[in-house]
Amino acid sequence: MSHELQAEKGWRVWWKLTRPHTLTASFAPVFLGTMIALYYTNINWLLFLAMLIACLLIQAATNMFNEYYDFARGLDTEESVGIGGAIVRNGVKPKTVMQLALLLYGIAALLGLYICYKSSWLLLIVGAVSMLIGYLYTGGPYPIAYTPFGELFSGVVMGMLIVLISTFIQVDSVPNFAILLSIPSALLVAAIMLSNNIRDLVEDKEGGRKTMAILVGRKNAVTILALFFVISYIWIIGLVILQIVTPWALLVLLSIKKPLHAIKLFKEKESHLEVAPGMKDTALTNTIFVFLLGLGLLIGYYL
Repeated sequence: MSHELQAEKGWRVWWKLTRPHTLTASFAPVFLGTMIALYYTNINWLLFLAMLIACLLIQAATNMFNEYYDFARGLDTEESVGIGGAIVRNGVKPKTVMQLALLLYGIAALLGLYICYKSSWLLLIVGAVSMLIGYLYTGGPYPIAYTPFGELFSGVVMGMLIVLISTFIQVDSVPNFAILLSIPSALLVAAIMLSNNIRDLVEDKEGGRKTMAILVGRKNAVTILALFFVISYIWIIGLVILQIVTPWALLVLLSIKKPLHAIKLFKEKESHLEVAPGMKDTALTNTIFVFLLGLGLLIGYYL
């Protein structure tokens, strides 16, 4: 059995259950939204920290819901790649995984109450809907992840909404500037979901899922993935040309090797283990791109 499929021990079981490679998808948009807010107000760093921790907890809990329901529906096995493996490989009881996910949701909700108290109680509705979507992504009778809309929901909620909320809690409004800069973040989070569905296309089809990758076919799905990348970079270049952001935003171009490698892998390889690095590069593209965009805003603000 390959190293990736070996059972974990001790704290590594719980750490891997959170699927740590996905957690950066929460950090990057919070950072970006906060850097956008810098152009309008002084940053409340306690609010930033509360938002960051809440998003990380919700992401980790969503991953655990995914683990629980994929196991319950018989989709995960000991040979499955890209899962935490706590249930099928490490013997953790499914009930324990669900309880831990709900505990993380509870802590995130408490942090959400603090954020609402310091900003706006209207965020209670937004936060509750976002958490519900996180649960329904793989939970409930009609999981979002099993439909062609997984990329849309994940991109809008994780990629766009987190950016906008992170700006809103600092500024008390959502500037058009924030909306424009949240677009590539949404596309790149959607790309993470799409790359996962491309990798799992055969198994998902056998499991009865109807993801976008299944509906359009593998070749077209890889093309759509490439378009997500291309549009994201062109979007920022366009904003620089229009002088909406400073040329420091072009720091995002430093991340371009990752998506190029990911697309190359998805075009040339098909097995789970062979394309796994492509999915990792897709996740890293999102993290590095969005972080560099935020960093570019920070440098541009002070220079």
